[in-house]
This record gives sequence, C-alpha cells and structure tokens, in this order.
Amino acid sequence: MTPLLSIESLAVSIGEVQILKDVSLQVARGEILGLVGASGSGKSMTALAIMQLLPPRARMSGVVTLQGSVLTSRSEAQLQRIRGRDLGMVFQEPMSALNPAMRIGDQVAETVRLHESGSASQALKKAREALDSVGLASDRSALDRYPHELSGGQRQRVAIAMAIALRPSLLIADEPTTALDVSTQAQVLDLLQGLARSRAMGLILVSHDLAVIAQVTDRIAVMSEGAIVEQGPTLETLRHLRHPYARALLAAAELTPKRRAPALESAVGMPGSAALLEVRGIVGEYRLPRRSLWRPAPTLRAVDGVSLTIHRGETVGLVGESGSGKSSLLRAILGLQRTRAGEVRLLGEVFSTASGAALRRLRRSMQAVFQDPYGSFDPQWSVERLIAEPFHLMEVRPGAAERRRKVARVLEQVGLAPADARRHPHEFSGGQRQRIAIARALITEPALIVFDEAVSALDVLVRAQVLDLLAELSSRLKLTYLFVSHDLNVVGAIADRVYVMQRGRIVEHGATAEVFGSPQDPYTKSLIAATPRLAALLARADVQRE
Repeated sequence: MTPLLSIESLAVSIGEVQILKDVSLQVARGEILGLVGASGSGKSMTALAIMQLLPPRARMSGVVTLQGSVLTSRSEAQLQRIRGRDLGMVFQEPMSALNPAMRIGDQVAETVRLHESGSASQALKKAREALDSVGLASDRSALDRYPHELSGGQRQRVAIAMAIALRPSLLIADEPTTALDVSTQAQVLDLLQGLARSRAMGLILVSHDLAVIAQVTDRIAVMSEGAIVEQGPTLETLRHLRHPYARALLAAAELTPKRRAPALESAVGMPGSAALLEVRGIVGEYRLPRRSLWRPAPTLRAVDGVSLTIHRGETVGLVGESGSGKSSLLRAILGLQRTRAGEVRLLGEVFSTASGAALRRLRRSMQAVFQDPYGSFDPQWSVERLIAEPFHLMEVRPGAAERRRKVARVLEQVGLAPADARRHPHEFSGGQRQRIAIARALITEPALIVFDEAVSALDVLVRAQVLDLLAELSSRLKLTYLFVSHDLNVVGAIADRVYVMQRGRIVEHGATAEVFGSPQDPYTKSLIAATPRLAALLARADVQRE
C-alpha cells in the first residue's frame, strides 16, 4: 500500500551547518507517528521541511511525497494551495498562530476562504463545524470571542480547528501540549487521536515527552543531531532501545523520587516547630470587566482562604490545573499582589504588610525562578549584571570586585563557568538560561526559593539535569523550595510534601508519596489518572503481550 507521506534521504543545511542528515520515514493513513528528541535534535526542522517552510538560507536535498505528489518539486504558489487544504500544522504556542485582533470564528473561516470559493456565511458555517469537532460547540464558546478570552486549552483547540477545517490528509502537531496542565493535555491528546482515527488522517506528533508519545502513537522515530537513530512500533521500540542517546532519553523521562532532596524531617510536623513560610487564610480577588453601566463590576475569587506551611530544608509542591489559583496564590506569597484577607509570614515576620527596610530584608530572603527565564532577563544586560540585580535589596551593596567574586561563585554552583558572566542571555541554551535564573535566585543566599513552572518548557534531558541540580543544591546548601507545577511527575520526583489546589482552595495535602500513592479527594484522583506515566504504559503493554 502506498504511504500517505514518504520522506526519503532528507538533508537540510544552513551555511556550513548540517541540520538534518539522511532522514527517511513514512506515515500511513490513520496512523499516528511520534517524532521525539531533545531540543536541537531536528524534530521541528523535519516538520518545517515537510511543510516546505524552511528558513531562506536553508538548502535541502531528498524527496518529500504526500499522496503521491512530490512536494519538493512544487512551486511556492502550488505549495500555498496544498498547505491548509491537504497539509495542516498545529504549533506549540497557539497565540503565535492566532491574530489577537480577530474573532476566533473569523480566523477559522479565513482558512476556509483562502482555499475554497463561496460566501462568507458558508465559510463561517464550516468554521462552526470545525470548532464543534474540536469540542468548542457554539453554545459554549461563541465564535465572536477573541483569543485572549479563552483558556490555553481552548486556544489550542482553536488552532487545531484552523488546521483541520478543510479536512487535510496529514496533520503535524509540534509540541501541542507542552504548556498545558495534565487534564487539558489529556483532552487535547484524546482529540488529536480521535481525529486521526475517525478521519483516516495521518498525524505526526512532535514532542520531547516520551510518556505522551507512548500513550497515543502507533510508531515512533527518535532523533538525535539531525538523524533518526531509532524507529519502529512505539511500545516495542521503547522496550528494546539500542542507541545510547535513545536510552539516555528514556532514562531521563522516567522521573523517580531519587531526585528528591532529603528534607530535615526533624523540623517537619514537630509540635511547636516554627515554619519558615506560613500562609494564613489568604483570599485574593480579581475585578472583572463591567457588564452594565448600572451595576458594579463583578469580582472573581481566585484564592479562597488558602493556608499552607513550609519548614526549613524541605521541598513543597503546589499542583493544580490552569485556573486553579496557583499563580494568584504565588503572587500573593511573593508580595506582588494585594490580598483581601489573610497574611503571609516569612521567618516569623509578616511579609504581606511589610515596608521599607523590613520589606527589602524579607524580599532578599525569598527569591523566585520563573518558567521562561528569557522573559525575565533584559537581553542587553550581561550575565553578571543579571545575576547581581538582587543586590539592590542588600543593606550594604558589594563593591565591584566582591560582586564579581559572588557572581562567579553562584555560576559555579549551578554548573556554569565564571567566564560566562561576560556573555549575554541569547548566547545560552534554554537549560543554561534556567541555570542563570537559579544563580540569580541564589545570589542573596535566600531562605526560600519559589519555582513557578521552572522546568515545564524544557526537554526531558535538560529537565532531568535541572531537577538533579536543584536536589543537589538543596542538599548541599540546605535550601528550602516551593515548587509550583502542573506536572505531577515532576512534583513527585522532587517534593517531600504536596498541596493540591482546585478552584482557589486546597483540597488535599500531605507527604507526596501518600497523596500521589493513595489520593483521597476526587480531584486529586482525576489529576493522577490524567498524568501519563511511561513505566506504567510499558508495564501494561508487557502484560497485554503475555
């Protein structure tokens, strides 16, 4: 049987650098292929080569054939007619593919009108059908809403609707669930899998997450340094990996509690033991847009009477779906948002109402590492200046020589070289930039470091390296962490205790192994059920085979 997609000896280079090397693979109708690898392995470049959307200076050789038609010999005008109609693509960040000034119905309809003749009302009808097919029925998500009015999962569904509105024969989804919480991720994966099966549509799922790939794909292709190093049926291939890189990828994906730094158990849970951080009855509200000139603007209670404690030397996880209130609670803890009620105590002092010298002292005792370090860095600043920025909180700021010495010390602590202080953020990889962010958090020798989705955008190899670094630093420097994440696998690997948050409230908390091993609340059970676990998937496949 002729494959839907065939790639033969594909090679891509930019200047003297070879990006792809002799890539060959096939996709059948209704088949789901997982394309996996770490950042820089060539996954996304392979997807762009299939779409014929390579950078201007790129040189390509080899053959890409779709439904018997050789794409590599087509003109740009011909390719524009193929893209969207026969070949669709969903990108990692839907906001980059959506026009913030256009209603979602118009954006999906625009895709239809570019390829088909007909009236605007006919195109809008097809747009409504596409949105209905991805779970955005018109009665729940009106076509006249704008992207910013939708959640992350809803925006991703809109991007999928745009890509499948004309029923393409092949869909490429490039990291479509990386930034989504586990429940929304499960919904999007179920949606993509259902579309592929029901429409006999080929699907290439590009991801660095082997658990996701193992859950939904039929076959897998593992990429390293621009080449495919392993290829075959998904579960069978994962059970018998031969290439050292593929084995390293599998080992990094199987997060286990060995990466958890040992807590100072003597201080945790002891009667009368003082908490390093104590959150008491925090209530946080947002004012929503006015719906009427005659009525006051409504409010949304994002945090509803939350209390939690963190003791010195332990790592505490905070998990929940998007919209659960995690970020609002985090902003309240960091003193970045006023609260309606409650208080935050740090080192026994009230942090939420502190000011002046007391506030500066407490701020240098609690530092934060965010999801996207590049977004919190001034790209024009050197690494030394970025790391030294928190020195403005010190009562006596160090001189130039002392500043350089302290920056060099924390760079070495996070596995970088003192000479890196002279470089700029764009000269580093994503994992290295996150190490710089950690170094900046360490520079004031804080009592507590808060991590906000700090590894969610990293590939599995880099994620494992960063988690190992955090565990090593915690043990060696006796650090205390609050780790906020939607990834239960990550929290399970690093946290001693965990709080589960839903709709602004803490619904369950306790030792991580107990909460995740024997959850009591239905919401916690649903989160765990939605979390793909690679070891469990492989074990289940072994049982079924026997």
